[in-house]
Amino acid sequence: MASRTRIVCLHEGEKGRSIDPIFITTLIRALDPTWIRPWNGSNIIRPVDCGGRSTLIARMPGELKTCLSVGSDTTLMVWADLDHDKANGDQLVGEFWAAAQSQGITKQQFDAVVFVFAKDRLENWIEFLVHGITDESKEGQRVKSFKDAARAATALADRCKGKSSGPELPTSLQWSCRQWKALVFRMN
Repeated sequence: MASRTRIVCLHEGEKGRSIDPIFITTLIRALDPTWIRPWNGSNIIRPVDCGGRSTLIARMPGELKTCLSVGSDTTLMVWADLDHDKANGDQLVGEFWAAAQSQGITKQQFDAVVFVFAKDRLENWIEFLVHGITDESKEGQRVKSFKDAARAATALADRCKGKSSGPELPTSLQWSCRQWKALVFRMN
């Protein structure tokens, strides 16, 4: 792999008001993927605040085109909330695919995107990672502490690496882990 590997992470939320960037960057750094070289220099994770889900969907095709123009070393991840209007991640992926097709994105190009969808909110995952239980049928309580978000992300990384265990992961987290594993497979 070239040394300029980047992971661009589009996510819901507003700059400075969302815990998503902290959770995302902490998780990826704690996972320490082998294809990302030491963190100084040009090896970066770039979180991009996109506001609401409709803005995120509209912005994704342009960001994917930018990633593709940079080269295969840049990966686009899309982090979104799987709200009550979607039963599963595949339904929401369909909305992203429709937006991508309208912008001339091919299926092969689209399949390079890694989708990470928390049911209702990322806070549900944090609640699960801190307390071992969550109810994905309702929104988790807002997390305002960046430290709590970072601790939960580290706990998830430990589970992913097999350093810890616990109760079965929530459905949306299992779905998203499969997406991450597909990225790892592609990059190795």
